Order: sequence, then C-alpha cells, then structure tokens
Amino acid sequence: MSVRQQAELLSGSVEGWPLAPVVHWLMTEGIKTNDAGILIEGLSEALLAAGAPVWRVRFSFWTIHPLLAAMAHQWVRGKGTETFQVGHGIFESAAYIGSPAEQLRETGKPLRYRLMDGLDPDRDHSVLFEIREQGGTDYYAIPMETFSGQIDSFFVTTDHPDGFVESDFPKFDALARYLLPVIETISHHRLSVALLDTYVGERTGRRVLEGKIRRGDGEEIDAALWFSDLRNFTHMTETLDPPEMLAVLNTYFEFVYNAVRTYDGEVLRFIGDAMLIVFPTDRTGGAREACRNALSAAEDAFSGLATMNHLRRRHGQPEILFGVGLHVGTVIYGNVGAPSRLDFTVMGPAVNRTARLESLTKQTQTPLLVSDRFAAHLDRPCRHVGAFDVKGIAHPIDAYAVD
Repeated sequence: MSVRQQAELLSGSVEGWPLAPVVHWLMTEGIKTNDAGILIEGLSEALLAAGAPVWRVRFSFWTIHPLLAAMAHQWVRGKGTETFQVGHGIFESAAYIGSPAEQLRETGKPLRYRLMDGLDPDRDHSVLFEIREQGGTDYYAIPMETFSGQIDSFFVTTDHPDGFVESDFPKFDALARYLLPVIETISHHRLSVALLDTYVGERTGRRVLEGKIRRGDGEEIDAALWFSDLRNFTHMTETLDPPEMLAVLNTYFEFVYNAVRTYDGEVLRFIGDAMLIVFPTDRTGGAREACRNALSAAEDAFSGLATMNHLRRRHGQPEILFGVGLHVGTVIYGNVGAPSRLDFTVMGPAVNRTARLESLTKQTQTPLLVSDRFAAHLDRPCRHVGAFDVKGIAHPIDAYAVD
C-alpha cells in the first residue's frame, strides 16, 4: 500500500466507515499500555465506534519463551477479551496444521473466507466452521511481518449478514500496519519480563526493568533462607551419561521449584547442584510465616521426591536425594561484577550460616536442619541435633531437626 493510498484512507474520502479515528485512538491511547488484552479491547471498541462491522477481533504473536510458542488475544462483541497461551507443540497439532494462522505464516499473504457460503469441509480448517457456528459470516486474516521477518497475525470477523464489503479490506490492511509496532512493543516487553523471570528470577528481573542495574546497587532483605544440594552429585557426574545427569538435575530442580513457588519462595541462584532460595518476609505476614512457608515447601519437596524415587528404584535409576538448611535473617541483595558483566547475588552472615547448615545435613545424616533462630519461629517441636564448629564462623552453629 502506497503512502498516497494510506493518506486517502485516513482523509475519509473512501466510502464506508472512517479509519482515522481508529488510528487516532491507537496512536494516542493504545500506545500507552503494555497489556495486549487492554489494547485489543480498546481497539475493537474504537472500530465499533467508527462503524466498522467487527464482531470478533484477534491478534497473535510468536514469542521466545521456554514454555510458550505464541500468545493470542481475542475480543468478541458482547463477551469481552480472552488471552490464549500456545505451547511449543502447536506446530504438530491439528489446531494449527492447515489453519489460517499456518497459511499466514507460510505465505505472508492476506486470506479471506466467506463463512456463510464459501467453506469446503475437504479443504478448509475446522476453526472456520467453528467460527461460523458461533455467528461469524466473513473472516479476514492479515499477516504482520516484524523487523526480524517473523509473521504475526491480525484477524477480523464480522457477523453482518452480507459480510464485509470491498472497501473494508484496505482499511484493515492499513490498520494492521499501524498496529504492528504497537504489538511489537508489547511483545518485546513481555519477552523481556519472561526471559528475566526465567533466567534471573522474578525479584531480579523486576529490579532490572526498574533500572536498578548499576554495579553496587543493593538492598537489605529480611527473609527465610534455603540452601540445598544433591547427595552423591560427584559420583553421578562420573557415572551417568550427560543426558541422564541433566535429567536428574532437572527433576530435582523442578520438584523444589514447584514446592517453593507454592509458598511464595523465589529461587535466586542455581549453583551447580545447589539452590539458594529466599522467602521474603514482606510477601507474607512476617518472619514467622516466612519460616513456616519455607518448612512447608521443604517437606512438600521431600514428599514429592520420595514418590518419584519409588518409581526410579523400580526402573533401576539412581535415587534423587538432597539436603536442606533453613535459616532466617537479613541479607544484602546487590548487583556485583565487572562493569559490563553484572550479576545479582545475596550475601552476608545469614547466607553463610544457611549454607553451613546444609553441609551439616551430610555430617549428621539428617536431610533437613534448621537454625535456632528459624526454630524459634515455628509452632512445632524441634530436636537439638548439636552445636557444631564450621569453617569461617567463629562460634558453633546450633542445628535443629523438626519433628
């Protein structure tokens, strides 16, 4: 579409509903949000207000995410908006193969389907029949090519008895051009959040997005602290094939992660086979609840892996065993490293004591040990295992087992 053609569409000289107020909304209000659901609802309402015969509006974009291949957002008149998360298995699914989304991605060309009289069950995808059954009469799919060459999608459907008219399509094509950079901005923001959450953790990711990225930036956090690592890790790395070793690590990490997330914990670091986790007191009712959450998470993780180990023994696989040290205190959460290669980490005496407690689980053959400060916040009986001299700490550490 030429610049002149776009200008004519915006001037209102083309018959039918005016495009200009829709683009005005998009460029003034739409660009203010980073929520795709809010964007599609506002855009759809702007189309309705302009007189466009829209009944269903949907856009989807491909993403980089360990669990998701794409995100889709849909508005239906009278029903509001929905968000759909699409897993990586989509490319082998019947929902995708042969669908308008696949055709857009493969051809990069717009598609139109007159739903009320132009569908062929031997040729057309089942989603088109589903939309027709819901009331759709005419369906238009528009590719939106990003700067990287990937094809995102914009779909509009009407329920007007006569379908769309020819003057609707150049307006939708032009609207897609204006919409693309707004969706790309939202997509990139969501990608940034997802990757930061995945690779550095939610708390760290939030700090990065807030601009707290200078070396030396830091804060104090009051939290229940967890340090754990696998038993016999060195032996397993020497005897297991790399894929099997990675599978063991991932099984262990997944069980622990799922357990701690249930109780508002956050994994700060994976250190080889070890995990450093915090349960910040500001997310709960204070230190007492943070300690209870940490203990509950540990017990859930041990219980889940006990069931898993029963199955592993039956299949001749090595058991996954680990130890946990729990403590509570104040840590420094800060940005450290070289000027152009930084990392967030936690440090301080409380972290040292938590790690030492975990190391004592091996010495005492007790898989879970807590400190005296941690035990003081529990309503359950704790048994004093002993006071131990540990490396780097001047005074003996009192270790307790939870009965």
